[in-house]
Amino acid sequence: MLTTRQLFLRHQAQTSDFPLLLEIERAEGVYMYGTDGRRYLDLISGIGVSNVGHRHPRVVQAIKDQVDKYLHLMVYGELVQAPPAELAHALHQTLPVHLDSVYFTNSGTEAIEGALKLAKRHTGRTGLVSCHNAYHGSTHGALSITGSEGFKNSYRPLLPDVQHIHFNSLPDLELITEHTAAVVVETVQGEAGVRVPEPGYLPALRRRCQQVGALLILDEIQCGFGRTGSFWAFEQFGIEPDILVCAKGMGGGMPIGAFISSQAIMAGFKTNPILGHCTTFGGHPVSCAASLATLRVIQEENLLAGVHEKAALFRRLLQHTAIREVRGHGLLLAVEFDSYAVLKPIIDHALAHEGILTDWFLFCDNSLRIAPPLTISPAEIEESCAALLRAIDSCC
Repeated sequence: MLTTRQLFLRHQAQTSDFPLLLEIERAEGVYMYGTDGRRYLDLISGIGVSNVGHRHPRVVQAIKDQVDKYLHLMVYGELVQAPPAELAHALHQTLPVHLDSVYFTNSGTEAIEGALKLAKRHTGRTGLVSCHNAYHGSTHGALSITGSEGFKNSYRPLLPDVQHIHFNSLPDLELITEHTAAVVVETVQGEAGVRVPEPGYLPALRRRCQQVGALLILDEIQCGFGRTGSFWAFEQFGIEPDILVCAKGMGGGMPIGAFISSQAIMAGFKTNPILGHCTTFGGHPVSCAASLATLRVIQEENLLAGVHEKAALFRRLLQHTAIREVRGHGLLLAVEFDSYAVLKPIIDHALAHEGILTDWFLFCDNSLRIAPPLTISPAEIEESCAALLRAIDSCC
């Protein structure tokens, strides 16, 4: 009889030659537990997913309650179902008044695909602008606007008419023209190694889009749902998008994404042709129930209030001669080292010897990712930082 690990390696498609191969039996709060009983402190929240912690009791209960009622009933948007309707209303209450139409998807990359189609449909234009070192997903459209040539060269041809600008570069905004349908920007760049917009950059980008009639799409797949200390990261930068994209931390551990715009813009999917964007499982009732519970947990348990204080504690504790910089926004942090060759042994040692799970960034492999559940306690931060410093000492 094959073991679970053997089945995983033999029949489950792999995305690298070096998976972590941790066999996890259960998870709770900021911890995951292996089949051998070993405990791992999760400093990356499943890459920005478990914002309210693993298996938050209110999220689990919402899932159980919905499972007792019904699962999938019909393709997107045909039947009236309470979970997506109530979630759409709750999301609108967190947003500027014009962002009043929510289209649910199964993931962030699907939400990006829908947002790109919507921008082209609304403007009648074809040009798309995104940033160097941006990550927007792995499906063909999302990959086309991802800003790493090495990440996408093997899959060409991709979407035409895509141009990249440098994040935080004001001169590059001139590349946004009357030909541009949309500019897609992460409010805070994630896989670039947590790059925060400089003062005035996002307002200047917003003005440029308005000048030329291009839509501004903000990708908050990784930085939304409280990650940066406000429910939406854009709230801290004095701008509002035409289309907002979210996923990851939205579902409390369940698969869900969304792109959100105005009724007027979203109406483009109703005609010429009808069913201009379709999905079978988007707005799945169980995922929507989990997402609504997640939203309520963030609001009612006041998780936003502690984000900046917890981030400051990480910054204060992570002091070492091998650390070149700690940067970020809220509980989305990057700890920079000289190189990947320095960082990788630290990550491996922290996992193998300290039970700390962390990672690097796709387009910044000399920086260690810290994005724990927002529920992490000061004591758990102190525990994890002490463990990381021991790992650094052992490897440097």
